[in-house]
Amino acid sequence: MAKILVAGSLNMDLRFSMKRMPLEGETVLADGLLYNPGGKGANQAAAAAKLGGDVAMLGAVGRDGFGDVLAKSLADCGCDVSALRRVTAPTGTACIYVDEQGRNSIVVIAGANAYCDTEYLKECENALEQCDILMLQLEIPYDAVWYLAKKAHALGKTVILNPAPAPDEIPESVLKCVDWLTPNETELSRLTGMPCEEPSEIGEAAAKLQTMGVRNVLVTVGSRGAYLCTAEGAELIPTEKVKAVDTTAAGDCFNGAFAVALSEGQAPEDAVRFANKAASLSVTREGAQASLPSREEIAG
Repeated sequence: MAKILVAGSLNMDLRFSMKRMPLEGETVLADGLLYNPGGKGANQAAAAAKLGGDVAMLGAVGRDGFGDVLAKSLADCGCDVSALRRVTAPTGTACIYVDEQGRNSIVVIAGANAYCDTEYLKECENALEQCDILMLQLEIPYDAVWYLAKKAHALGKTVILNPAPAPDEIPESVLKCVDWLTPNETELSRLTGMPCEEPSEIGEAAAKLQTMGVRNVLVTVGSRGAYLCTAEGAELIPTEKVKAVDTTAAGDCFNGAFAVALSEGQAPEDAVRFANKAASLSVTREGAQASLPSREEIAG
């Protein structure tokens, strides 16, 4: 099995459940508050580890209680956290507002994630050299992400970049290092400046990124599934219909599962089907890492 290295954010999620989202200037009462380990990087690492992947995590947490909880949560999933950086800044935090339809809005405070920087990552080059697949997101400093993508590409690693939260642009020098770019429709639209509502529009936007150097684009489209866009064209791979309770970490679950499937040598189409099933299970439960399925659940 190929080794997966995830470099990214670790956050403590404060999840507020409510009947509906507040309007501007409005106060609403929440039905409950839960503390859940999260962060896009940590969620993807946890998802991959729970599904049987050989996973290590690079990132930064504070020397506080939240940092201890986040490191333990990953370790309990089977992820190697020996290279995590501990800093004096507070651990990253995310405030997640979820309505009764399972829709969410998220506010993130980076905190210690700002210290997952190029200097730290250069100290962890052994981990990069030993991995086969590198997974990246954009909740740590951009310079650090660009550095790792280029370094991994130069070493012949498979680079998966989940462009979330979506930036205004990604340098073409970085795009040329990406084997799999995994945006949702909104992120794809922002990256390309093109509409991405219809299937043909998604294919055209993905093709634009491919002309800029990205090898493959995998566009998640929520309950519809995912568009697999390769040199051969774009294909929608549908997912199961389920009743969504909380979509907070669905994209992260999808990415982690996709990486595991690739690490096992599955064909891209089969890897997307596996990732679709994992993500569809995750949205039926509350929380970020708490919602991630096991391999046994997917096989069942």
